[in-house]
Amino acid sequence: MLDYAALAALASVIREGSFERAARALHVTPSAISQRIRLLEERVGCALVIRDQPCRATETGRRLCQHVDQVQLLEQDLQGTLPALAAQGMSRASVPIAVNADSLATWLAPAIAAFGAAHPVLLQVAVDDQDHTAEWLRSGAVLAAVSATARPASGCNSRPLGAMRYLAAASPAFLRRYFPHGVGAASLALAPSLVFNAKDELQARWVRRLCHRHVELPRHTLPSSHAFVTAALAGMGWGLHPQALIQSHLDNGSLVELLPAAPLDVPLHWHTARAASSLLDGLSAAILAAARTGLLPP
Repeated sequence: MLDYAALAALASVIREGSFERAARALHVTPSAISQRIRLLEERVGCALVIRDQPCRATETGRRLCQHVDQVQLLEQDLQGTLPALAAQGMSRASVPIAVNADSLATWLAPAIAAFGAAHPVLLQVAVDDQDHTAEWLRSGAVLAAVSATARPASGCNSRPLGAMRYLAAASPAFLRRYFPHGVGAASLALAPSLVFNAKDELQARWVRRLCHRHVELPRHTLPSSHAFVTAALAGMGWGLHPQALIQSHLDNGSLVELLPAAPLDVPLHWHTARAASSLLDGLSAAILAAARTGLLPP
């Protein structure tokens, strides 16, 4: 039988990033946190915490943290059916999820905000590229993820959400400067592009489809969906933007598509751990409902 006080200490260290902050969150001393982690590591026979700044979980540590999250959700289910537990004022369960930034900036945020307001949960949202969010679920760091990957990991379910439409756009002045004779491999190799981070392959994917070969793109890195739009409006570069974020700018002419009728549609999927929790089922229902209005049909 696992020591759930020790598991709570582990989850708090990973969530808070340090032993000191975890101790404050659990109203104990840092030495108590350290002792609980040490005893748990001795029990499972391996390291659970990478003692860095911030502290990170090992692979086994992530699996145990996911177990803690699942147990908390099950306890919330019990609280809903056992009035005596509810009267004791049980704490809110943490629900860690991984999503892509563009979903969070468009259709997803209202859905999870409404769910969080209506249920006794605290959502812990991690942001990563849509091609990599499934890794968070596979490693045990989260209980659910919005991902471009269709195939579920072992022990998980996957459901199609729909497709997010991206449009390649820039300011009119940028197009006049870098694409006076049209958009092609030669002009794209000189025109600064915008990428979210090193994992962002959307621009490269769009260019490969257009040019039928790889083109090395000069890149500005801007890890923010809204900063992408602001930078494009300022003439900093061209990029692939969610249509929902830039439609008003296209309508008033402050942004222009590089090539009309050349969208890039990215299918998205909702992955969840197979946890028997009505709260996680409720979150899934809210996400799927929001996707029906915020994304193209799957």
